[in-house]
Amino acid sequence: QVQLTESGGGSVQAGGSLRLSCGVSGYTSGDYCMGWFRQAPGKEREGVAAIRAASNSPFYANSVAGRFTIAHDKSKNTCYLQMNSLKPEDTAMYYCAAGRVEWWQLLVPSKFGYWGQGTQVTVSS
Repeated sequence: QVQLTESGGGSVQAGGSLRLSCGVSGYTSGDYCMGWFRQAPGKEREGVAAIRAASNSPFYANSVAGRFTIAHDKSKNTCYLQMNSLKPEDTAMYYCAAGRVEWWQLLVPSKFGYWGQGTQVTVSS
C-alpha cells in the first residue's frame, strides 16, 4: 500500500519562502513519479511541479517556473517542493501525489493514483 505523508505548509508574507515535504512508502520499485498539486477555493486542482524518481527530471507549471523547485531524495523516499518568492495567488491547499505517469501527463491530477492529505499554504500581501 502506497502512503504519502506531507508536511511544511503554513502562512507567509508575499516574497517569502516555504518548503513542503512528502514522505513516500510502499513503492517496490523506483519507477514512479511524484507531483505537487494545489487547489484554491472554488478552483480546479492544478499541477504545480512533478519529477520522475528514477531520473530526477523536473517539470514545472509556467506559473511557478523559476520560483519553485521540486526535488526527490531517493535515500529518504521523500519529495520536496521549495517555494520562493511566494505570491498571494499561490495560496491554496497543496497536495503531493505519486504514480506511474507518462512525461506529457506529469501535471494532470487524474493520472496520479496516490495522494497525500494536503497541507495549507497561505500567502498574505
